[in-house]
Amino acid sequence: MKNKTIIIIAILIALPIINGRANAQFRSQQQSLRSLFSDVKAFSVDDAIMVYIAEDTQADNTASSSESRSTDLNAGASLGTGSGSTNLDAGLGTGNQFKGSGSTSRKERIRSRISARVVEVKPNGNLSIEGKRTTKINGETQTITIKGIVRPVDVMSDNSVYSYSILDLTLIIEGEGNVSETQEPGLITKFLRLLF
Repeated sequence: MKNKTIIIIAILIALPIINGRANAQFRSQQQSLRSLFSDVKAFSVDDAIMVYIAEDTQADNTASSSESRSTDLNAGASLGTGSGSTNLDAGLGTGNQFKGSGSTSRKERIRSRISARVVEVKPNGNLSIEGKRTTKINGETQTITIKGIVRPVDVMSDNSVYSYSILDLTLIIEGEGNVSETQEPGLITKFLRLLF
């Protein structure tokens, strides 16, 4: 009798452990099934995603204006007497002419790849991502920072997304070093720009 009681107690204690292991095995099987029969894509926080930065920007703006104005005013009078005559003439003329033209042109082309991390999953399933890459070559440091929101339908089968498919994209490319310092104006030029 005592042996049966001990066996029943042991079974009751072991059931939750077995149940937990079964659930864990079921979850692992679900994950393995997902990876076997579906593409491995980012879908939760801390998942990695590859971003292909492909930005082409071209803007042209041309403006021209022309204006002209002219005014002429003439007056004349003549007076004659027996031996002589007097002539009076008066004239007034004004003119104004203006021509202006301007044009701007800007072209940008950026190509790069950067890995980003999912930092938040929105209630509608969209993924908020952030990524940063810093490289330093020969004293020149370049930092690329990217942020935005990705729709799961825009993620391709290789777990990558193009930058033009990212909502509210923030792309910052900064450089520090000798080359960047050479491209900046000097202190005197900066001071004169502040004055004028």
